[in-house]
Amino acid sequence: MSHPLERPADKSAPTAKSKQRHLYEHYLSDIRSGRLPPGTRLPSSRQLADQLGLSRITVQSVYEALIAEGYLTTRQGAGTFVI
Repeated sequence: MSHPLERPADKSAPTAKSKQRHLYEHYLSDIRSGRLPPGTRLPSSRQLADQLGLSRITVQSVYEALIAEGYLTTRQGAGTFVI
């Protein structure tokens, strides 16, 4: 899956909060549209943070929000999955 945050840096680089919001909206859109169907395993927060150049806390915050809203679930030792 491609991530919209993978772009060259520019002078108007987004803030951490805007990156978090953008990632949240990206996942929410992909889940609602079916591009990420139920059962899809998401990358670990560490892997995704490294891939996108974000802090792990930013990714964890997005995952936690989507879990609280009922879009994702976690299985200890197995990962984070779309519901």
